Amino acid sequence: MIRNISINDFIKLSEPVPLADVRTPAEFEQGHVPGAFNIPLFSNQERVKVGTTYKQVGREEAILLGFDLTGSKWSGFIKQALEIAPDKKIGVHCWRGGMRSGAMAWALNLYGFEVYLIEGGYKKYRGWVHQQFEASYRLLILGGMTGSGKTKILHSLKAIGEQVIDLEDLAQHQGSSYGTMNKMVQPTQEQFENNLAHQLKDLDRQRKIWVEDESLTIGKRSVPNPFWYQMRSAAMIDIKVDLQQRIASLAIEYGGLDKDFLVECTERIRKRLGPEQTKHAIIAIQENRMKDFIGIVLVYYDKTYRTGLSKRNPNLVFSLDITGDDVSTHAQQILIFTHTITVTEQVTTS
Repeated sequence: MIRNISINDFIKLSEPVPLADVRTPAEFEQGHVPGAFNIPLFSNQERVKVGTTYKQVGREEAILLGFDLTGSKWSGFIKQALEIAPDKKIGVHCWRGGMRSGAMAWALNLYGFEVYLIEGGYKKYRGWVHQQFEASYRLLILGGMTGSGKTKILHSLKAIGEQVIDLEDLAQHQGSSYGTMNKMVQPTQEQFENNLAHQLKDLDRQRKIWVEDESLTIGKRSVPNPFWYQMRSAAMIDIKVDLQQRIASLAIEYGGLDKDFLVECTERIRKRLGPEQTKHAIIAIQENRMKDFIGIVLVYYDKTYRTGLSKRNPNLVFSLDITGDDVSTHAQQILIFTHTITVTEQVTTS
């Protein structure tokens, strides 16, 4: 049986159904539905041949070529589908819900699968992704200067039941010039957006959602504008952590990284750091004086943070001093503080 279904209804199915993306490996790598499996009907090169034939000769010749190219592959497609959907219930899509997904759905149905054919394909899914960013969320921003432990606090908040979106994890980048930590590889912009939308869909929009204060860009990835504007207009808890505590924390975090990597990243901010400070920072790296290196570059990052903070509505920025090293205690302290803010705002507006 083949059931035509919208992407929205497919995502909302009471029981998850495996999803087969029959586009080429290159298309899949550029961006795909999180959790989808790639069963490419054509290789990257084959798709080019079929597309060229469609444009230069015609639709019927392109279809015949498609069958010639896939003729010996069909048993393999079915075996792959059985691996990901042993109960023979599967979703299928291509780019626009056209011939590729239609052919795969026909073959799987013939074998006995219950097939959910996604209407409009991946193109329609991308429209759904952008709809998630247009929705309204009760965001609460966790701010603080570099080294304040914001990400760890977010994880601690999540562990005690709070709703959290970790943009740096989704972008695989920690936001600064050193953000890849010499190991993380960023997803494509398209995949970053898909992954963010995938997390947003499961959140209760009536409850607050914690997000770390970020620039519009995280490494080479950009936060979608509608979501970014909500972040900038949301209330922010600006945690204050002692400078020496931040330096010590960052020295531990970055101290084990490759020195050549640290030097290269420092060179990238030379214009903003200044030639003299860049020189001192690099010497400190080479001499393994990590605290000195951190202290130098924090001057730049702290200034950048204060500039961003000055552009926020001061009535929506609430400062909170944080002391000690226990992250779970910090999370509890912040939660209690937010309750105080809510009460204050209610009194003010009543």
